[in-house]
Amino acid sequence: MTRPAPAHAGTPAKEKRRRPRLASAPTPYLRLLTATQFAFNTGFYAVLPYLATHLGSGLGMAGWLIGLVLGLRTFSQQGLFVVGGALTDRYGPRPVVLAGCALRIAGFGWLAFAGSTATVIAAVLLIGFAAALFSPAVESEAAREAVRHERDTGAPRAHVLALFSAAGQAGAFIGPLLGSLLLLLGGGFRAACLAGAAVFVGVLAGHARLMPRADPVRDRAAHPVRNRAADPVREREQDDAQAPDAITRTAQPGRSPWRAVFTNRAFLLLCLAYSSYLVAYNQLYLSLPVEVERATGSGAALGWLFALSSLLVVVAQLPLTRWSAHRIAPRTALVTGLVIVAAGFAAVPLTPAGPGGLLPGTALVVLLTLGQMLLVPAARGLVPDLVEDRQLGLATGALSSVSGIAVLAGSAATGALLDAPAPVRWTVLAAVPLAGAALAFTLPAGRGGKERGTRAVAG
Repeated sequence: MTRPAPAHAGTPAKEKRRRPRLASAPTPYLRLLTATQFAFNTGFYAVLPYLATHLGSGLGMAGWLIGLVLGLRTFSQQGLFVVGGALTDRYGPRPVVLAGCALRIAGFGWLAFAGSTATVIAAVLLIGFAAALFSPAVESEAAREAVRHERDTGAPRAHVLALFSAAGQAGAFIGPLLGSLLLLLGGGFRAACLAGAAVFVGVLAGHARLMPRADPVRDRAAHPVRNRAADPVREREQDDAQAPDAITRTAQPGRSPWRAVFTNRAFLLLCLAYSSYLVAYNQLYLSLPVEVERATGSGAALGWLFALSSLLVVVAQLPLTRWSAHRIAPRTALVTGLVIVAAGFAAVPLTPAGPGGLLPGTALVVLLTLGQMLLVPAARGLVPDLVEDRQLGLATGALSSVSGIAVLAGSAATGALLDAPAPVRWTVLAAVPLAGAALAFTLPAGRGGKERGTRAVAG
């Protein structure tokens, strides 16, 4: 009779048996975080794809003003992630998530009845700030869980982050369809806003009941999982500190976490590269609606293109990430993803209109989504390699905040491009992610599938 291998045995066969099981059976806390991301995006995307059309056709705003409003929304969300991240590090995720849900309900309710430029901007800022609270809390917790899985099992953290991303995209798939259904039934933009608010009422109630009152991060700090063999440098530093995981508290005593994050050259380069992606992604809400209306005479097909994007992620995110995590380094995935995004913009003026005139817009959506599936898990997976664990919430927020500032700076300009000739507009938009790819190429390679026993160190 064959005896089971001892617990400390690390044979390749055992590793192969454990990895798929843990990848498909996340911890209860990770399941809660994943469901949270799904619900957030369902409510959010029931409204956002139709905002630009509402501002233009419903309220009569000029193109540059629509771009500015959308940029303000992105800035109030992404630009203020650093606030939500810092609050999460200070108070834990539960109060930050609950406060964000309450503000999102108020913002959607206000936007449903806003009729002037000032009230629309105020409602949009409130909606964005709500996400600036709860999203960094959820994303930084997901990143910590991904690192913990990697240390426990050897499975790349990108697997966990891809599952998290796929759940968010499943919500982004259902949200636009919900919004389209309400529009087709004659409810209009107001009904979509109220439906989004109703989703967040359910999210708030569910998380008030289910989200742990204790901070799992603080609990793990008290009883950390050690991975001495994977990181001998950290092992020596931990031994010197006479406490597990002490590097996060003793590496640079007295140094401000804000200063440590914002003087980290490698992390700032990652922020700039990621910013180019977010500027490009924001065109789904600005340039894509204009392209769809130009091609078809209405925005009715917009929800289906958003649904196509989300369906691609739901179907392909996990297999693509599983492939890339074992074969290419995170930096390579980031650079490749940005190049694919650039190809999406370049394809629009080169693709024949085809049936219904939707082929150029479809090409943009498909290529941008493929690039996103490669680069987003890679970028998020690089963050824990570049900063200390106790700065992870702040760094997660800062990654989005720098991107939000870039989107705010570029939104009015890209809105003005709506009146430019199509070749000029799409060429300029393609140049943005290409510049980001050039920056990403200077980053540390990160922990890929071929080098899980090493750790990228920020300079």
